Amino acid sequence: QVQLVESGGGLVQAGGSLRLSCAASRSIFSINYMRWYRQAPGKQRELVAAITSGGSRDYADSVKGRFTISRDNAKNTVYLQMNSLNSEDTAVYYCNAVLGLESGQYNYWGQGTQVTVSS
Repeated sequence: QVQLVESGGGLVQAGGSLRLSCAASRSIFSINYMRWYRQAPGKQRELVAAITSGGSRDYADSVKGRFTISRDNAKNTVYLQMNSLNSEDTAVYYCNAVLGLESGQYNYWGQGTQVTVSS
């Protein structure tokens, strides 16, 4: 079982920055994937960024060069640094953990944090 708590969302002007945090209830050292998703009103949830246990990163094309995902295993926390924000980044951002065990693969989600970018 992994509990995830996001924080850091808020209201920011276009061109500004925010850093989201996702704190896990257990060590993230062995969690296979930590991901950030977002869901805008009326749209499907989309993958924004992912980081593996080995530190490999991947990003949606829409955020490449602007967003950076990172992890601090000592703090059991994953971050999403968001720069050059625009109105299309407005969404609820969710943290996701994928844990692979012998019994199978398990997905865990946080409750989400709202990011609103004003133009």
